[in-house]
Amino acid sequence: MRHQSIWAATATLPQFPPLTGNIHVDVCIVGAGISGLTTAYMLARAGKRVAVIDDGPVAGGMTQMTTAHLTNQLDDRYSELEKLHGREGARLAADSHTSAIDRIETIVRQERIECDFMRVDGYLFCAEGDTRETLERELEAAHRAGLRAVELVERAPFASFDSGPCLRFPNQGQFHPLKYLARIAVAIQHEGGRIFTGSHADEIEGGVPAVVHVGQHVVTADAVVVATNVPVNDLVAIHTKQAPYTTYVVGARVPRDAISPLLAWDTGDPYHYIRLYEDLLIVGGEDHKTGQGHDTRERYTRLEAWARARFPMMGPVEFQWGGQVMETQDYLAFIGRNPMDHENIFVVTGDSGMGITHGTIAGMLLSDLILGRTNPWEKLYDPSRVTLRAAGEFARENSNVALQYTDWLTGGDVGSAEEIAPGSGAIVRRGLDKIAAYRDEQGRLHERLAKCPHLGCVVQWNPAETTWDCPCHGSRFDCYGKVINGPANSDLAPAERSREQRAA
Repeated sequence: MRHQSIWAATATLPQFPPLTGNIHVDVCIVGAGISGLTTAYMLARAGKRVAVIDDGPVAGGMTQMTTAHLTNQLDDRYSELEKLHGREGARLAADSHTSAIDRIETIVRQERIECDFMRVDGYLFCAEGDTRETLERELEAAHRAGLRAVELVERAPFASFDSGPCLRFPNQGQFHPLKYLARIAVAIQHEGGRIFTGSHADEIEGGVPAVVHVGQHVVTADAVVVATNVPVNDLVAIHTKQAPYTTYVVGARVPRDAISPLLAWDTGDPYHYIRLYEDLLIVGGEDHKTGQGHDTRERYTRLEAWARARFPMMGPVEFQWGGQVMETQDYLAFIGRNPMDHENIFVVTGDSGMGITHGTIAGMLLSDLILGRTNPWEKLYDPSRVTLRAAGEFARENSNVALQYTDWLTGGDVGSAEEIAPGSGAIVRRGLDKIAAYRDEQGRLHERLAKCPHLGCVVQWNPAETTWDCPCHGSRFDCYGKVINGPANSDLAPAERSREQRAA
């Protein structure tokens, strides 16, 4: 079984060099995922000189962990969006996600991208214990949002289990996200854009010009877009308004034609989501607050059991992977000018489980803002917005964050590093410090300070993903302490060598 996404296993991505000198461009984009590359593509097509920088490879972050549902069926439901944003806000949300699917299809056609794009229907069905009334409320809200073609049907087209009544969302989409982005990256170059990988943005300064510090070099630009999934250029302005959740995915083969190509979701919380890629059934769910799930390996087991109960024709699980989604307090992404920053610094974050369409919306909206064009979605996605009706969610999530700091008052996961088995990690208390200790498969011990460099929470070991995860704002680090997901923008600090390490 592979612990990677099907996309990473089946795509060849173009390679790009690191930044080796100072450059000036019209727009510098930090982050080469779906949001950054789409924004760069649209700006380059409009004649702007763009540079994309990323400390990893193209699409090497959370974009490769998506299940790539292209849908205007929002996982937080139109009935809830309407309460927070009003009918007009819900209508604009529906319009933006519908437009994102259409734009992806247009780009696929214009660039002749072979990425298995197809239009499919989507089905929202009841989780165990839920009722038809939930679907009826959502149907009415979807119609008010302008999705008049959504209809209530008696069951989804699954032969292996009866879903019961469900909503059919016609004309949704699916594709192979990395095949798509591989071609987008090449198209950016053809339009005169430049992409630099292995290039870490150490610091981002607004002003005229804006400056992005990359090691010994700088990129100066008229505007900067921070598209790093979670912004790495501020401490609290955005992070108090969204929360990180980890989600899990399994993939197993099914007989060809056993399931028709479709998208599907249940109404659970957390919910399950389903799609096909060729003959691979992809099922996700079992979400939990990042850094706060202490049964992460069991999440895969439960997810497989849920899927196998409904699709008994499944073969062995061949792929499993986890990703992180940022849930905003009012269920919509933050796309626009960075709050409390210079006017020429833009951010995109808060995918709320809709990363591919939100990332495409970001490309459309940010390119309009930078080019001085009006966009009807600007206010809806404004990162500075305050949604008073979401105050309860804001208070709940930030109370949860505050609680995590009490981890400094507790002992370690184990009494000493000698108790840690090969291939495992644990927190060890050493005086006033907490140590993130990982023992590799060869038995060597690797230790870092367990203090997240963002705002000082104690990171937690995730055995399913072999990562150190921050339970406060979602920073993630590999087993050796190297940062792989913001808002932290640096690695876990070195720890004083233990007696075991000194003796080795």
